[in-house]
Amino acid sequence: MSAGAAQVSVLGATLGGAHHGNRGRLLLSVLAIALGVALGFAVQLINQAAIGEFAGSMATLSGNADLEVRGPRSGFDELLFAALAQDPEIAVASPVVEVDARIKGRDDALSIFGVDAFRAGAVTPALLANAADPLDVLRPDTVFLSNAAAAWLPARIGDTVTLQAGLRDVTLKVAGLIQSPSSQRYAVMDVAAAQQAFDRSGSLTRIDVRVRPGVDIAALRSRLLPLLPAGTAIAAPQERVDTTARMSRAYRVNLNVLAMVALFTGGLLVFSTQALSVVRRRAQFALLRTLGLPRRRLLASLIVEGATVGAAGSLLGLVAGYGLAVAAMRIFGGDLGAGYFRGVAPAVAIEPIAAAVFGALGITVAVLGSLAPALEAARASPAAALKAGDEQSAFRPLRRAWPGVALLAAGTLGALLPPVIGLPLFGYLAIALLLFGTLLLMPRVATLLLVRMPTPRSVPAALAFDQLRGAPGQAAASLATVVASVSLMVSMAIMVASFRQSLDEWLTRVLPADLYVRSGTAGDSAFFAASDQRKFAGLPGVRRVDFLRVQSLLVDPAQPRIVLLARDLPPDDPARALPLVAEWRAHAAGDPPPVWVSEAMVDLYGYSPGRHITLPLAGRAVAFTVAGVWRDYARQQGSVVMDRALYSTLTGDTTANDAALTLDPGARVEDVQRELEARAGPAGQLAFAAPTDIRAVSLRVFDRTFAVTYALEAAAVGLGLVGLSSSFGALVFARRREFGMLRHVGLTRRQIAGMLATEGLVVSGIGLVVGLALGWLMSLILIFVVNRQSFHWSMELHMPWLPLSLLGFALLLLATATTLVSARAAMSGNVIRAVKDDW
Repeated sequence: MSAGAAQVSVLGATLGGAHHGNRGRLLLSVLAIALGVALGFAVQLINQAAIGEFAGSMATLSGNADLEVRGPRSGFDELLFAALAQDPEIAVASPVVEVDARIKGRDDALSIFGVDAFRAGAVTPALLANAADPLDVLRPDTVFLSNAAAAWLPARIGDTVTLQAGLRDVTLKVAGLIQSPSSQRYAVMDVAAAQQAFDRSGSLTRIDVRVRPGVDIAALRSRLLPLLPAGTAIAAPQERVDTTARMSRAYRVNLNVLAMVALFTGGLLVFSTQALSVVRRRAQFALLRTLGLPRRRLLASLIVEGATVGAAGSLLGLVAGYGLAVAAMRIFGGDLGAGYFRGVAPAVAIEPIAAAVFGALGITVAVLGSLAPALEAARASPAAALKAGDEQSAFRPLRRAWPGVALLAAGTLGALLPPVIGLPLFGYLAIALLLFGTLLLMPRVATLLLVRMPTPRSVPAALAFDQLRGAPGQAAASLATVVASVSLMVSMAIMVASFRQSLDEWLTRVLPADLYVRSGTAGDSAFFAASDQRKFAGLPGVRRVDFLRVQSLLVDPAQPRIVLLARDLPPDDPARALPLVAEWRAHAAGDPPPVWVSEAMVDLYGYSPGRHITLPLAGRAVAFTVAGVWRDYARQQGSVVMDRALYSTLTGDTTANDAALTLDPGARVEDVQRELEARAGPAGQLAFAAPTDIRAVSLRVFDRTFAVTYALEAAAVGLGLVGLSSSFGALVFARRREFGMLRHVGLTRRQIAGMLATEGLVVSGIGLVVGLALGWLMSLILIFVVNRQSFHWSMELHMPWLPLSLLGFALLLLATATTLVSARAAMSGNVIRAVKDDW
């Protein structure tokens, strides 16, 4: 056998024996990598499935259209269709009315498309059905369901579907099914019938345009733009898909970042396990070096060892990630509970590119986690490493502190930078730099804190302090996972608690009435007409009734529609009814009428207080003055509030969607509700809710939206606690000779156990203190940078003291228990055998 082959054989036996005796910690490392890969892969699969299915559905519903005219959700004047249909460069213009109609007796809405059957076939064939009776496509009381809608309702041909329009019932007969490959739930009826049934006479929601062969689409679009009324845009159908995807992008990116946090924590666990494993095998590696093993071969072998852990974890994680994606899709839906893709039921499919990327990420993280321990083993002097006690010199702190300080400074600077393509990329980078900078400085921080701690009088405790002060590098290796997981968990806990508390306070502010009445719980087909509103007058026990009209306006074609809230405002102080984030600007003589905008309008459109803006109302641009900025947690795309009387004057729209009832002292909500139901008309058309009920439902929706966040956060914390346990266990086993020597000089097992318990408490206490401080700083970035740049709303800082206290107690308890269990295992052997290597 050649010398090289012999070296490889000895090295393989050494590594194999170490793996055999370290199977538990290696398994934990594999599971940690697997968990991070599984979470990231699952989120990616769900995102791709949801976006892909939504894009496919929109492509199916848009058909062969080259351009699409769209405007406010309430529609635009149908005379525009006549102008486009006569244009010589347009082959076909197909009018469409879109309505999300509430299903009677359910808190769901069915998307209705009213089309012209003679024109839709040439542009959007997916909106046509094969009717047994050709005249059914023109009848006002018939509807055709997509296969997905028929299965969801459920309904068959010949059945009837009852929908709500205003406060009346609209009953439609299912005349046929639409054989569409899309999983979108929708129904189709005649455009004139839809206008009549849902009070959309004279208006259209969109116009699908197919141009003649050879026509320059971009030039046609530019020529048609001046003909469009205010608040209407013409663009390719794909742009609408991009707009919707962009709206959900921040939420999806945040989930991906959280998944990467779990993977990063898994990498730290690999680092901790490998670092302490290298310390344990330090003498064996030194012996191999003296026998002629090259440094680079030892380095390569340890890196391959880490890559093997990463490969095993990645393979397991990819399989688990697919199963997790399927389960999450069934429980939370394609948007993971955020509500961006309602009505879409995507199916999870394996993405080879995503699998390759996340598999490579798992291996890369494991290799990076093994790199520092491998370099330490390769650089160690063989002669010194063969001596007992040399393991105390492993992982010494960096000679200079400037790399860690530079990272902290760069992180602080990154938190001040603006978003990139609407994403807080510098905010994420700032958090990463603060974390890495702190980890680099942990040996110095640990030394600084240990020096300032008074030495206990107890001999075991004093030995524990001397050990930690003499080997801060090993303490830092144990602290890395603890600090990372604690800080990440603390930052997320503070952010979520702050958001939830701010939302609760906001709901209290925006729900001052005693009873709220809605014309429908879903969709946009229900409303209170002027005659319905008069039924609220003179209700016994009602002191005041305030109405609200909700509309969607298209201000920028590249952005989603904003929400217009026309509400009855107090005439003496309109801002009193809104949760303003700053002092409002009094209306000056000569200025256009005032409106109040949400924080998203400031970030996305630059609508700062005092600025004169224009909003598209009733097909024309109307000037307004921004009087103030208010906090709106319900509408991420932006919202504008104006007085309802002003809105009715400008648009002629006197309808309302909601009513807020303030009751007389002593009046019973049940009596008022019973009286109003008797006046309203068909049963089941009104939805009643007390402020407490609305708050409870809103907070449940919040918790559902953040359920995935909680799961990812719990995974990161669990990995950190497992890493702490694994680190202490490996470190105790690496010091068996030390414990044997202490037993020889007279220390009892109980005293050594006390020494280890003290070490565990001190190390975990330092990790807890540093993690809490770093987590608090990171939470400030999450709250005031990442959250604001992602979702365009602000919140107040609220500290969740009880959960943080419980975390600290659990961490200290686990550290103590782990060290005691490890101490018993380390001292279970013969005392002479433990120190025989020193003879």
